[in-house]
Amino acid sequence: MGASHLCLHYCYYQSAAGFAAFHRTAKALISKPSSTFLCRRRHHHRCLYRNTASAASAACNTSKEIRSTDLVALEFAELNLPVSNKITGKLGHARIRQHVNPLSSSFTVPVPIPDWSEVYKDPTLPLMVDIGSGSGRFLIWLARRNPDSGNYLGLEIRQKLVKRAEFWVQELALSNIHFLFANASVSFKQLVSSYPGPLMLVSILCPDPHFKKKHHKRRVVQKPLVDSIIDYLMPGGKVFVQSDVLEVALDMRKQFDAESKVLQHIDTIDPTVPCDSEGWVLNNPMGIRTEREIHSEFEGANIYRRMYQKKI
Repeated sequence: MGASHLCLHYCYYQSAAGFAAFHRTAKALISKPSSTFLCRRRHHHRCLYRNTASAASAACNTSKEIRSTDLVALEFAELNLPVSNKITGKLGHARIRQHVNPLSSSFTVPVPIPDWSEVYKDPTLPLMVDIGSGSGRFLIWLARRNPDSGNYLGLEIRQKLVKRAEFWVQELALSNIHFLFANASVSFKQLVSSYPGPLMLVSILCPDPHFKKKHHKRRVVQKPLVDSIIDYLMPGGKVFVQSDVLEVALDMRKQFDAESKVLQHIDTIDPTVPCDSEGWVLNNPMGIRTEREIHSEFEGANIYRRMYQKKI
């Protein structure tokens, strides 16, 4: 066979050089979807096929099956976030719920408005709000890359994730990012209306799908939130939405497409942005993928993206 059968090796890093070798090999493998594809055998061993005989030798000899969590670690490796046992010592160990009911009475009270001058070094900088910020790694990566050009606010409904993200922010000594334990459907409007600077970007990335029809009212993208985003978004500001669930992506698209009087999809403004024939943005325009995005693509799922810009 022309294609070699490659099981990707994952190093138990004995040295910096060992990690670097694995990092280079894994990056090469996962960055070429046209020549690499994932398969699952009956015993669920994940394998990669590539048209090369030398790729396997670049990995470390001590190996184990690669997982999507390993790819997440690679994506955010440069952040060098504290290890989990150090965080556990600070915050305690407790299970983090994957799904919560945002309509529960415990989430109906708006969060207090923070003192923005205490939260950010310069509270007049343009603000990006990530609704459903999850672990926070995605937003922390952006904040670290852009320390002087913008501020970043993560809104997350699972308190343990917020505490851990804030711990990371303190460890990295970042002064342009903040996380709040908040229900965006309840608190978004009062938060952004009180912020001294302009709202430049709102992202809603892989929100909880709430599959059952009776639970669709729990989905975060509802008309009141869409209206608040449009009202406070600066002219030229952007809205970026994505999901690995087509039904959810179509629902978000329908609601933002309906605001065509004030919003334009990015491909009508910048024809160089690659979109498929159905109008989905092909690549994440933020320069970094979210954790959910990495997990989903690892499993072979499609990511459905739309980016809108407010008319000037």
